[in-house]
Amino acid sequence: MDRFQAMQMYVQVVDAGSFSAAARILNIGQPAVSKTIAQLEKHLDVRLLLRTTHGLTPTEAGLRFYERVRIALQQAEEAEIAARSADKGLSGILRVAAAPTFARLHVIPFLPHFMQQHPELQVDIRLDDRPIDLIAEGIDICLRMGNLQDSGAVARKLATSRRSVLATADYLSRFGYPTHPRELSQHEALVFSQVNDSWHFRRGDEVENVVLRGRLHLSAAEGVRAAVLASMGITIASDWMFSQEIATGEVERVVNEWTLPDIDLWAVFPGGRMATAKARQFSTFVEALLQA
Repeated sequence: MDRFQAMQMYVQVVDAGSFSAAARILNIGQPAVSKTIAQLEKHLDVRLLLRTTHGLTPTEAGLRFYERVRIALQQAEEAEIAARSADKGLSGILRVAAAPTFARLHVIPFLPHFMQQHPELQVDIRLDDRPIDLIAEGIDICLRMGNLQDSGAVARKLATSRRSVLATADYLSRFGYPTHPRELSQHEALVFSQVNDSWHFRRGDEVENVVLRGRLHLSAAEGVRAAVLASMGITIASDWMFSQEIATGEVERVVNEWTLPDIDLWAVFPGGRMATAKARQFSTFVEALLQA
């Protein structure tokens, strides 16, 4: 039994909650995972995991072992990076989760530079607008926008974007330029169904609450973007989503005297474990992109 590999596998099993989930993440068969953990328990002469109706639960000894092992694995990774020559950079697999539209516009076009810096690194990006279970999916870092729901996650704010009422110049020339939040009810709204359609506008001490009404509701930000660019209506979105079109004038901001809550971009790391060096360097890379 390779003790180091067995410890890595054990941490993955605890994080994923089952042998089968860990096997999928590690891309090996479930019997191999079960056998390795059994060998590890025999080597330590202690029971590490208990099977329950909810999956696998560490015993008291297993939890103590997990806490120490994950720190040891982190330190081993840091030692490898420190010993590796600077030109070789990071190695292994970096698993990233991100919203498709944001990643397509602001991350993926700039990945060649990051990957050239780290020629031995493989990047696996999961594109999904919906929140996913970072531990169960084996994700190292998630780029998530808005309010964070998972109180157990470790997160770092990377950047903040303005939210605006947006439409194409073509749409506005045909249907008019709203200047007050109440006027939005006179327009066809394109609603992102994963976001609350109730908005609070502010102008000094004034507050105006508006609920967007529209016939077209879309479950993905990429759909909202496509509908706006087809001049089908107005929407409320981050300026990140239309930064290129705002710069060229194809898309315009309206109701400009009123402000909406800004939206934050977070680097979210799986709770219960230290962020990997790969994840930390990637978050720094994305932060630098947005600052530039």
